[in-house]
Amino acid sequence: MELSVVVPAYNEAGAIASCLVEIVAAVEQLAAEYEIVVVDDGSTDGTGRSARLCAELYPGRIVVVESPVNRGKGASLVLGTMLARGERIAFLDADLDLHPSLLHRLNATMDDTAADVVIGSKRHPESDVQVPVVRRILSAGYFFLVRLLFGLPIRDTQTGIKMFKREILRSVVPRLCVKRFAFDLELLVNFHRAGARIAEAPVRVRSQRLAQRIRLRDVRTILVDTLAVFYRARILRWYDRDLAGENPTTPVQPVVSTGRAVARTPGGSSTIEVQRGDEVLSATDENAAAV
Repeated sequence: MELSVVVPAYNEAGAIASCLVEIVAAVEQLAAEYEIVVVDDGSTDGTGRSARLCAELYPGRIVVVESPVNRGKGASLVLGTMLARGERIAFLDADLDLHPSLLHRLNATMDDTAADVVIGSKRHPESDVQVPVVRRILSAGYFFLVRLLFGLPIRDTQTGIKMFKREILRSVVPRLCVKRFAFDLELLVNFHRAGARIAEAPVRVRSQRLAQRIRLRDVRTILVDTLAVFYRARILRWYDRDLAGENPTTPVQPVVSTGRAVARTPGGSSTIEVQRGDEVLSATDENAAAV
């Protein structure tokens, strides 16, 4: 498997089918062997059903995983990562603000720079960004805070398109705690601390929504999570711990089962099973740091 594209989705019933069709069209020109892993994060509007119907049009190409409850974008990306089989794994938002054709640019940047991680950056000098003023202000303020606290050698952390080499991504995921908005920051902080080579690629952003989802309480959550990442990174040095002997994430293993993608929560942990032809894969979030 050359490429896996992980798409977290929450209440995207109106856009998810169009998004998946566009992703397939873009990725077919990029890789002969690919998969799209859609993680429906407890949607209440039929997002999972829309994604499954779209998956029927592309047998073996689209995997749909449905969580019974809303856990957050970060948790969805971790789950998608644990199920992904590609040598390169990309994250892409489902709202089409970022067109899937940008994956070509990130893939080429990874080839040209030999980077372990390539992130889309709204602050790249070649980027073309058209979003509401409020969103620009929030983005600029958050960038200033992140630069002050962490000194990361990058100009953007939150743009919803990224590409990773499988080995480095799977090595970092067990260290992550944030399940919602500051997940991208925590991920990149860990890459930087691990010495990963991070490159930035320009993006074209067009806001597809009349109303933005970021609310005041979301801003508060982002600030709290960001400060928590700082505390773990700079005070506790928690991200530098030795994971030898630990098993914070359950590896993806084949299990004997049949049926389409399902999710269940026995005994307080969530087990996700995904049908791929005659093969069924599962991932379990028994540790809070994983999912």
